[in-house]
Amino acid sequence: MHARTSPAASPRLIRNHLGAALAAALALSLAACQATGDVAPSQSRATQAPAKNQAVGIDAIADVRSRNDAPADAAAAAEPAAKAEARPEAERTNLGATTLAKPAGSVEAKSVASAPAYYATPREQSLDRVEVTGSRIAPTYAKRMAMPAAVAAAAPGFLAPPPPPPAPPYSQPANTEKYAQREDNPVQRTREQPLSTFSIDVDTGSYTNVRRMLNDGLRPPADAVRAEEFINYFDYGHAAPTSLATPFKVSTELAPAPWNAQRQLLMIGIKGYEVPKKNLPPANLVFLIDTSGSMNSPDKLPLLKSAFSMLAKQLRPQDRISIVVYAGSAGLVLPPTPGDRQEEILAALDRLQAGGSTNGGDGIRLAYAMARQAYVKNGVNRVILATDGDFNVGTVDNNALETMVADQRKSGVALTTLGFGSGNYNDELSEKLADVGDGNHAYIDTLQEARKVLVEEMGSTLMTIARDVKIQIEFNPAQVAEYRLIGYENRLLKREDFANDKVDAGDIGAGHEVTALYELTPVGSSATRLPALRYANEATSGGGNEIANLKLRYKRPGEDRSVLIETPVQRSSLRVVASEPMRMAASVAAFADALRGASQYDGWGWEQIAANARGLKQADPTGQRAEFVRLVERAKAQIGELKPSSGVAISE
Repeated sequence: MHARTSPAASPRLIRNHLGAALAAALALSLAACQATGDVAPSQSRATQAPAKNQAVGIDAIADVRSRNDAPADAAAAAEPAAKAEARPEAERTNLGATTLAKPAGSVEAKSVASAPAYYATPREQSLDRVEVTGSRIAPTYAKRMAMPAAVAAAAPGFLAPPPPPPAPPYSQPANTEKYAQREDNPVQRTREQPLSTFSIDVDTGSYTNVRRMLNDGLRPPADAVRAEEFINYFDYGHAAPTSLATPFKVSTELAPAPWNAQRQLLMIGIKGYEVPKKNLPPANLVFLIDTSGSMNSPDKLPLLKSAFSMLAKQLRPQDRISIVVYAGSAGLVLPPTPGDRQEEILAALDRLQAGGSTNGGDGIRLAYAMARQAYVKNGVNRVILATDGDFNVGTVDNNALETMVADQRKSGVALTTLGFGSGNYNDELSEKLADVGDGNHAYIDTLQEARKVLVEEMGSTLMTIARDVKIQIEFNPAQVAEYRLIGYENRLLKREDFANDKVDAGDIGAGHEVTALYELTPVGSSATRLPALRYANEATSGGGNEIANLKLRYKRPGEDRSVLIETPVQRSSLRVVASEPMRMAASVAAFADALRGASQYDGWGWEQIAANARGLKQADPTGQRAEFVRLVERAKAQIGELKPSSGVAISE
């Protein structure tokens, strides 16, 4: 027979139940924390190393912390000081410096004389042990304070402390994308300005960026459209050289313009020598990756990691790869590592997460330091910068960044930029840094594009076969009344710059194609755009059958003196009908103009542009032409019928 419980015993019974419930809650919470990699509040986190392949946020390496990131709680804030006191004196002197960690089994990281602050401490001997900060995740104490549902049910009336609100995700402000303002090249009167001089350009980023906008249902801003990058996105099958002794071949085609038979199109094609992948020289690559908070989007850091993983899988034992990241601070994730150590490289990429502000200047400095450390003579030495371009702390002045990159290219290290994402994409800066860094700029919007740029075109993306390539065309005023260069507005050079070997220009990679289009108005044509001059000298010039004379200068890698190539363009070379590659190039050029306002192509609209490309019988193995037609149709649906401008740009 059980004794009857008196009312006075109820508080004691309640306290016993409450104590049992609290013990159960503590046990379950501790088990949950251990399952998720956390520890009890009293346990030292300094003894916990990240599990292998565990994703961690990278804002800085070692104790370099973002100024924007506060510790989760007071205990976490006190930990760095406590851990520092526990270190040997020699190691404590390294705190606060960006370090060059040496993962187990990797090549020895040598000291960088030009960057004395970058050195490894004993604690950073393994990538698995690198302590990182700045990831945008909920604080761990939220897990400890949350009451498991089972415990709450076992203790009715027990009120657990409410969990704190989760850390707010990175919030992207209104669209802040940046594009350099540009005006279309004007129509030039040949008699007044017979020379046209420009630097070649192999960038393609404008086309894929605009493709992203159209696929997202957005109308691209006019300044996002660069006609030469639209044109150079496509392969036109230009004739290739037979040996590397002459690194590229120049070809021309002259035919009636499809939008006005009274005008002509002159297509200039340059094809670089195709170096087989197995014959590419050793590569020293530095992946410079933006891991700031603005990269926390599926089309940014996750796509970037997948893209670089594709390139990493193409590397050979003789290649070296380093990984540098930057957010509030810059840090080294992977020192120079042989290309056949796939597991180490891919694991380092897999760890990256976004968080913090964007200090691109520090990242660029550290990346170049690593490139110089692992420099390969007569090899490929290149920094590949992947970012949305949103530099907002540190060196943020575009001119200062350009000067830094221009100075570094003299050391023989080139810079390629890869753009990612939307909303705050800085196209202007990404393109300019690639231009001054002797590299190329591409925009990655899909995994397919990543494969195209970093796998299929790896040789042309990485290996330079000709530097400072300049084109100068002298038109014969007896044959050509007017001309207009399509695109290349930010690549124009002074006529005296052509023969000046100190003036920088574009580079051509192995297998690269470069295409340029001129629209010409022959003498006597009724399609001239400029008004006649009252006192113009109508005397014919020399040249006879020549339409123009094409001159091209380039430097071989490692040489300072340029080589001159001359190719005359004969009137007798005029075709009755343009070839299919030229017709495709004409459609692409007209599409770029339509997106910029439809001012140049004599009323050609969406239907004519699409029909001209759709009617080509040439094989389309990659589906690029079919995709182009779909983009034209999307543009028509989103923008509506074109209203061509009545005004035409005229040379002053």
